[in-house]
Amino acid sequence: MAQESTEENRKLTKKIRPYKIIYPIVIGLAVVSYMLYREFDPKAFDMITFTWNTVFWLFVAVLCMAIRDFGYVVRIKVLSGDKLTWIQSLRVIFLWEFTSAVTPSAIGGTSLAILFVHKEGIGVGKSSAMVMATSFLDELYFIIMFPIILLCVNHQALWYMPDTTKAVADSLIAFAAIGYGVKLAYLLILSYGLFKNPRGLKWLIMKLFKWRILRKWRHDANEAGTDIIRNSRELRKMPFSFWLKTFGATFFSWTARYWVVNAILVAFWFGRYDWAQHFLIFARQLVMWIMMLVSPTPGGSGFAEFVFSKYLGEFLPSAGVAIAMAILWRLISYYPYLFIGAFIVPKWVARSFGKSAKQTKK
Repeated sequence: MAQESTEENRKLTKKIRPYKIIYPIVIGLAVVSYMLYREFDPKAFDMITFTWNTVFWLFVAVLCMAIRDFGYVVRIKVLSGDKLTWIQSLRVIFLWEFTSAVTPSAIGGTSLAILFVHKEGIGVGKSSAMVMATSFLDELYFIIMFPIILLCVNHQALWYMPDTTKAVADSLIAFAAIGYGVKLAYLLILSYGLFKNPRGLKWLIMKLFKWRILRKWRHDANEAGTDIIRNSRELRKMPFSFWLKTFGATFFSWTARYWVVNAILVAFWFGRYDWAQHFLIFARQLVMWIMMLVSPTPGGSGFAEFVFSKYLGEFLPSAGVAIAMAILWRLISYYPYLFIGAFIVPKWVARSFGKSAKQTKK
């Protein structure tokens, strides 16, 4: 048992070592430096004025991120059946966000989230069900919001930017459509497995992983199928009010995240944007998030700054200013999780796997 715990500790610390914050910072700085080198124009920064209005709206931007985190904390606490305290819930969310920040966006922190929850005193089965439920709720948000965006936002305004060719716009549309299709397929399959026929889904997964190209992951697929069956029992008995609370928290979390950019722009150019433009900026951020999911860099670092400056650049005075705003956006919405995680991860590992944890088990 001790050997298993040591191996678990080794795998965990390898994935979430605090020094890994260096990678996304270096990548982000490298991309931003190159972009500034190409686009830097000192005169453009004369358009940026710093007033008390700026301070207030930057505070609002930070508050949006706080609301986002609070929504996540409420959701994980409700999913635990209030077995997690507020402090435990907050710790799990920060650990999860740190893992997401130091791994490629497509991977995220989900693979370790079960362990984070389990080490707070929740059973493995329940922890797995909670993490799978968060995945379900996050995907549900995107599946609902994307069609609403398409119905409410002008098609030309969403995809066709100034100085953008039709080919580029068409590729954006195709990319978003493929991303949405993958998310929808995942949600439908997950819903079928969790709420209708978990054993049938496990059978299908095992059939797929008989293919030679997938065979080496067959053991992991079998464990995933077993998790789905176990999680199905946990989640199917939950009342409608449970799903209403958790989806409400999910909705506020993601929506608050997308209003951060709007608050930043208002901080420097108050009164420049009408409500239609604000909603368009919000809509483009949702599309940006789909793009960031395929980024190979940790937390989308570098890629996020580049996409921001290009996709939202038309709302800013110049390309140089767009890059500066991209840096500020990441300073508020991304980098804090790197430094918070670097502070709490060593303490959490020591508490969860150190001598005190072993003595508690004895």
